[in-house]
Amino acid sequence: MTKRIAIIGAGPGGYVAAIRAAQLEAQVYLIENREIGGTCLNRGCIPTKTYFRNAQILSDLRNSHEFGIKVDGFSLDGKALLERKNKVVNDLVSGIERLIGSYQNIELIQGKASFKDKNTLNVQLNGGGSKEVEADNIIIATGSFPQMTETKGIDLPGVITSDDLLELDHVPETLIVVGGGVIGLEFASIYKELGSHVILLASRILKDGDKEIAKRLTPMLKKQGIETYVDIRAKEITKDGEHLKVVARYKEKDEEIEVIGDYVLIASGRAPLVEGLNLEGIGVEFSGRGIKVNDSYETTVPGIYAIGDVNSKGIQLAHVASSQGEYVVETIMGHKPDLNHEHWPACVFTMTEVAQVGFTEEQLKEKGIDYRSSKFMFSANGKALSLGETDGIVKILASNEDNRILGVHIIGPHANDLIHEGALAISNNMDVSAIKRTIHAHPTLSEAFFEAALGLDEAAIHIAPKKKRRG
Repeated sequence: MTKRIAIIGAGPGGYVAAIRAAQLEAQVYLIENREIGGTCLNRGCIPTKTYFRNAQILSDLRNSHEFGIKVDGFSLDGKALLERKNKVVNDLVSGIERLIGSYQNIELIQGKASFKDKNTLNVQLNGGGSKEVEADNIIIATGSFPQMTETKGIDLPGVITSDDLLELDHVPETLIVVGGGVIGLEFASIYKELGSHVILLASRILKDGDKEIAKRLTPMLKKQGIETYVDIRAKEITKDGEHLKVVARYKEKDEEIEVIGDYVLIASGRAPLVEGLNLEGIGVEFSGRGIKVNDSYETTVPGIYAIGDVNSKGIQLAHVASSQGEYVVETIMGHKPDLNHEHWPACVFTMTEVAQVGFTEEQLKEKGIDYRSSKFMFSANGKALSLGETDGIVKILASNEDNRILGVHIIGPHANDLIHEGALAISNNMDVSAIKRTIHAHPTLSEAFFEAALGLDEAAIHIAPKKKRRG
């Protein structure tokens, strides 16, 4: 008998789960009340990385004199910027729609779903009317939404979320960014290059990252020209003529500052989207952290699963949602998924990119794991020098017990591409020797990873030897 699987949400978790289920010959009902692709394709990863490319080009133009190239008279067209972003998004969404349509055993239903019972969904169709969907298993993949702070004045015009900012057809003259997480840092870095004067108010910089990397990033943000305040919280937002004023207070000292801008971006994170699902009506437990799941992503009601941003694991990354979707579908279909969900790469698209996978130094110390670390500076890498991007390091952490690579942290050029060598190593329990025996091409940025790995055994060629203590 064919297995029937209903999936609520067609973001990177839901649509990937639907395709994998179709490949395994399930009958799939994919339900989505907005655009295919969810936040990532429409209001997150893809739009921001499209703008990131614009920011890179503008940065290159401004610094072209360093390469002996003189460029005068360039400018940015805000409407053209928005149109290009929309085209990239629409092309990707259309491609995913065609891909889903190529599977005869996926039925795409446009509407909003709620639970009638553990095996039945009531879908209010976007075109009017309703439809009941019965399934053997149901996967919740509804994602998340931008979360506003409790700061006074957040309801004022001009106080916006990341969704709102991506729909502007102009670049703000002054943008105040509240939040030092991935969303806040990316928008601050991108909009600075697009031409905004950016003021960043951050309680902490990348609170879940390796502390050394966060400390290195802060001066880089300032060097980029971002007016950066750390260890500070926004207290109140008020109107100041045609502008907005934010009063912020330092956490550790009795001092306040006032900053004025055209828009205030609240980048304080995202909350799981559970409204309207009737979870309480069927006994699925959830909280402000998301839907409670076990290690197999099954909720408190057997046969119902939750993946991605909406579950209580707290990992709000598109690629993690996709992998969780595959894991759940393979489990439902009687397979044993061979996927490593203990570690995953996390990337930050600031102008100096940041990426990490595995444990931070702080986590290893907390766990009492005996480890050693090695760092290689991009300033000693030939490819980085030729690119003119020499800021940053590759940092690798390895176990002293069995020489396994435990964590990789990169800040510097193309960090978000380089991190996958570390992800491959950690996911497959590779040790330092596995990297050492692999020839890395020259001249490439990947040599920085290679040298950092060699440095763990004090065998790096391009790191000066440590001075030996006398007597």
